Amino acid sequence: MTETETTSASAQERARRGFRRLMGIDRSGPAPTQTRRGAPLHPFTIPNLVGYVRLAAIPVFLVIALGSEDGRTTVSTLIFLAITLGDLLDGFLARATGQYSRMGALLDPIVDRLTVLAGVIVCWNFEILPRWALVLLALRELVTLGLSRVALRAGVDIEVNWVGRIGTFLVFGGIFWSLVFDWVVLKIGFVIGVGITIAATYIYARVGRAKARERQLACNVSTST
Repeated sequence: MTETETTSASAQERARRGFRRLMGIDRSGPAPTQTRRGAPLHPFTIPNLVGYVRLAAIPVFLVIALGSEDGRTTVSTLIFLAITLGDLLDGFLARATGQYSRMGALLDPIVDRLTVLAGVIVCWNFEILPRWALVLLALRELVTLGLSRVALRAGVDIEVNWVGRIGTFLVFGGIFWSLVFDWVVLKIGFVIGVGITIAATYIYARVGRAKARERQLACNVSTST
């Protein structure tokens, strides 16, 4: 292979990797420094604006859905879909514009948890999905929020893993499509998603504990020296 061909192949690989990172497929490497503990909040960014709109839309979804006969209204379901897809949009905008921020890193998971809990409330009220699975999911979301607060106080940043992404996809998909169709397969997929998200929470807890120990050890070493 000539030097020109090698350079061309390298450029193509960089372009492919850049595209994968832009689309959120490749999330290897450390989190952006702008999102880490101690970084400025920078609340006024385009991705954060999407997050604020998502947050404001949650009570609107609840009011419309709970005020309906069966929770399956076109408007409320589309609002839930928009809130869900907004999570992908703000991530894409952050990567496309480079407008990463600490506020976005803090806001995004909170909005995700509140979105799930809003879906749980509607599905519980109208018995759209198995209530026992909804209880487990709600507890998982609350535990995740609690672990996030503990991690923040400990100065530990925990990145989302693929187990969590798969579980979240099944959970959000199960809730959304169950607001459209009353199919058994959707209930099965939702239950599987709940199980996967619980497994992901266990992984987060183990990773967070290990990072906290490493951080404490590093602090002890620096203090002793």
